[in-house]
Amino acid sequence: MSKQFKRTLITSALPYANGPIHIGHLAGVYVPADIYARYLRLKGEEALFIGGSDEHGIPITITARKEGVTPQDIVDRYHTLIKDSFEEFGITFDIYSRTTSDIHKQTASDFFQKLYDKGEFIEQETEQYYDEEAQQFLADRYITGTCPHCQNENAYGDQCEKCGSASGPKTPPPECRPHSQPPPPSATRRHCCPAPAPPPMPVETPPQPGGKPSRCARRLALQNARPPR
Repeated sequence: MSKQFKRTLITSALPYANGPIHIGHLAGVYVPADIYARYLRLKGEEALFIGGSDEHGIPITITARKEGVTPQDIVDRYHTLIKDSFEEFGITFDIYSRTTSDIHKQTASDFFQKLYDKGEFIEQETEQYYDEEAQQFLADRYITGTCPHCQNENAYGDQCEKCGSASGPKTPPPECRPHSQPPPPSATRRHCCPAPAPPPMPVETPPQPGGKPSRCARRLALQNARPPR
């Protein structure tokens, strides 16, 4: 017998405010969530369907730099476009907001402060490329180089999209956008969430010599190797 809830909160993935939504977004995320919200409402249950535009992240700053405008120009343009598109497609959000709203900033800050006060974070000193001209550290998406695991030459600074490794490129010199060569690395301190222990997994027969490792083995290897993020 399924558990009965007094009310239901329905959320969905936040679209990046650096481009329009397309039919794949709707079919894969928003239409299924909207169907569920409509179903609960028809049953007379209390349901709240919430979404919003993700207005933080490197894809937005990259788009802004390419177009020669500010990141705020980009998010203002695409938040309006995305919100209007959802309304035109009939997606029935009860609330559609944005991550630059005051309530989102305060809620996110409260979450961080509570975890910090409980000692949930690991403070680490790491090296990161620092752009003297822009007076800011460069995010991992601005750094590309050769993956030390699969030798993919276009691995990002934080992970390789080809093999899934969470370690960034180690083969120097990596390339850096918007510079042709990266500035020297500089020491910085950051707060990291410890990686959770991997769940118990079934034991599988080891692959034969020359064979590919099983999906279970690959996933376990990745989980064991995950650093704090």
